[in-house]
Amino acid sequence: MQQWFIDFAERIDDGDPIYLACEECGTTALPPRSVCPECGTRTFEERSLSETATVTASTTIFSSIPAYADETPYTVVVATFDEGVRLTGQLRDADSVEPGETVTVDAEERDDGWLVTFSPTG
Repeated sequence: MQQWFIDFAERIDDGDPIYLACEECGTTALPPRSVCPECGTRTFEERSLSETATVTASTTIFSSIPAYADETPYTVVVATFDEGVRLTGQLRDADSVEPGETVTVDAEERDDGWLVTFSPTG
């Protein structure tokens, strides 16, 4: 697991999720990067990420890699934050969600690292 992801997940777990914004053009970035994909500059600023996001898509996984086989079926969510950043994580506290629903972001520390999770707000 890469160090940037560990740091990112720990910040979510601490209630302080962040993303990067280009200081030149405002393009948002997640995961962190060193060059802006829009304008090519190398100047980014850390900003606070909302704790809630809107579900863009979800799918239920019925067959998985061995490390997650005992957890199937599970639902994976793609969520978009107000800041324009998208993030993928496992759904918690519900069997399914629909596009347009609001979810909160969290992170779980596991034996093999960190996992980003979402829970419905309603």
